[in-house]
Amino acid sequence: MSSPSPGPGAPGAPGSGPYKVMVVDDSAVIRGLIRRWLEEDPEIQVIAAVGNGVQALQQVARTPPEVMVLDIEMPEMDGMTALPQLVRAVPDVRVIMASTLTARNAQISMEALAKGAADYIPKPSSQKDLHGSDFFRNELREKVKAHGAQKRRRAGQPQPSPVARPSASAPGAAAPAASPAARYMPGQVVLRPRPPVMPKPDVLAIGSSTGGPQALFAVFEVLKNQVKVPILITQHMPGTFTAILAEHIAKASGAPCAEGKDGEVVEGGKIYVAPGDWHMVVAVEGGKKVIRLNQDPPENFCRPAVDPMFRSICAAYGPKVLSVVLTGMGQDGLLGGKKIIEAGGTMLAQDEASSVVWGMPGAVATAGICSAVLPIKDMGGAVLKGLQGILP
Repeated sequence: MSSPSPGPGAPGAPGSGPYKVMVVDDSAVIRGLIRRWLEEDPEIQVIAAVGNGVQALQQVARTPPEVMVLDIEMPEMDGMTALPQLVRAVPDVRVIMASTLTARNAQISMEALAKGAADYIPKPSSQKDLHGSDFFRNELREKVKAHGAQKRRRAGQPQPSPVARPSASAPGAAAPAASPAARYMPGQVVLRPRPPVMPKPDVLAIGSSTGGPQALFAVFEVLKNQVKVPILITQHMPGTFTAILAEHIAKASGAPCAEGKDGEVVEGGKIYVAPGDWHMVVAVEGGKKVIRLNQDPPENFCRPAVDPMFRSICAAYGPKVLSVVLTGMGQDGLLGGKKIIEAGGTMLAQDEASSVVWGMPGAVATAGICSAVLPIKDMGGAVLKGLQGILP
């Protein structure tokens, strides 16, 4: 006689109740903090918190999580050693690597994405900084829910039911927040009417956020050694990570790629990544296109942000712009994208099914400014056609 399956909301019941999360960190203090912060959100349930990779492997055999927050540096078995074994044990688990903000850990986090991790999150370097980091706390919750939502969406499983929350006016109550499904599904795709002629682009501009590194690598593997125009990228991430991201894009693309430098002349065949905490824009000076970096206020709560890059590229290149918006939270890129289209440029967006979060691409896809909305596996080919002046 078979044993009964777990009921709704039970730790082993897939696709029911809150997102089921495991925290793996060698510090008991940090494990406790992360567990508490996650469980303050009723859409998240921490089903286990353990101290190293060996314990994590033992635990997932008993209660498989949907999302895992995995530290890199741990005794007995570190995160990078455990990662491929955890992914084999639970093939559909969404692993978020958590590491302190160092160049070494940024490099490891990028390598982890190639070995099965879904995302990364930079962790404050000290317990004191961690205690006071509202940004880390909020970003961690959002990433856990975004990846949990994507996993269930792809499996055809239900999202957490709406939870009745205390009024924000009640003492100690948090302001209500929509579920990931509500936040990141803006509406129906509305494609832009095809123009009679598409100008052959002189520049490619790409904006991305959550899930962006994997999406960028997928695009550049198709573009490898085939692009002669300059490429500018704004990916929401900290400075230490943007330099490492540029190195990995260079390997994937076969083209020179680095963080943009203030005053640098934009050249064809080169790839420029906005440095963390700096907006990257293009200015026309002495008849040349020049990279300019600034620390103007964040836009869409982000710096670097996609909108200022898009606006500046539109002003510098007019209609000869091909723009792409990949997976990410929020709607950064929408206002700048509208400027590109008004000037006669072209925009492509990643589709919902292949996006980790269909916020940024969903915003432009439903605004009627995209010529195509495509799965990430088709985006590289569409970009190549677009750069030849052919609409996908």
